[in-house]
Amino acid sequence: MPLDLLHDRIEHGLPLCLADGVDSAVLAVRKQIRRGAKVIKICATGGVLSRIDSPTAAQFNNSELEAMVEEATRTNLLVAAHAHGTSGIIAALNAGVKTIEHGSYLDDEAIALMKEKGAIPVATRFIQVNGVRNPQNMPPGSFKKILVVEQENLRSYKAAIKAGVKIALGTDLGLSFEASNFNHGMNGHEFALDAYSRLRDSVEAGMTPLQAIEAGTATAPETLGPQAPLSGQLKEGYDADFIALCEDPVADIRVLARPDKVTHVWKGGESFKSAGRSVGLWSA
Repeated sequence: MPLDLLHDRIEHGLPLCLADGVDSAVLAVRKQIRRGAKVIKICATGGVLSRIDSPTAAQFNNSELEAMVEEATRTNLLVAAHAHGTSGIIAALNAGVKTIEHGSYLDDEAIALMKEKGAIPVATRFIQVNGVRNPQNMPPGSFKKILVVEQENLRSYKAAIKAGVKIALGTDLGLSFEASNFNHGMNGHEFALDAYSRLRDSVEAGMTPLQAIEAGTATAPETLGPQAPLSGQLKEGYDADFIALCEDPVADIRVLARPDKVTHVWKGGESFKSAGRSVGLWSA
């Protein structure tokens, strides 16, 4: 994203901050807390959609990372790190970050550190596979990046699963448009991609269907820590957020990628979808 466009969006309410140096990093976290943030997400490495940085390049030094984690922890918030490259992942983990979003270039040291610190990787397979399949959705430079990053992400994800790292599912989706092929109604594809990679001949990524379901339901709330104390279980007194399906996802995980197979949706105990009830894009 061009820097002038980023500044313009920040000025008009996009919940982002640029930070350089320890004092600036602390101020950035405090700004997000004042805006009501429930989790602090930092960009520990470059990305795919950004124009001039490399996904493997670290973006903060250790002092900056530690300061941001310390400030978030002061108000009982966990920190998530967008991190593709190995050095940025390891630095974020050493600083106390709870979740690694993407984690595309994991090595043995990073995987061991995740297990040691109880950190959770969120591989975001769906949006990466979707990017590879739809070059028209991104600039040519970004498409060249995703072709490489997606393969590294899959390799790293398999390694983390094989090593027994605790996994949570997340889609990296923050938008929903009628014309989009990755809107919120398509989130269930993340389950299928975590059990089976649909990109090339159903290559197994290493999870069983039940493990993928657990990663998206029981484990996912752990990425929010104290901010989601009553999520992740079907239990009296817990948040009643759940769905009903007309087919068994343990028998075929791809059922979760089919909105027409979701017969009921409850959010906070309130029914948002049921048989015979018309549901719009934003209410599903």
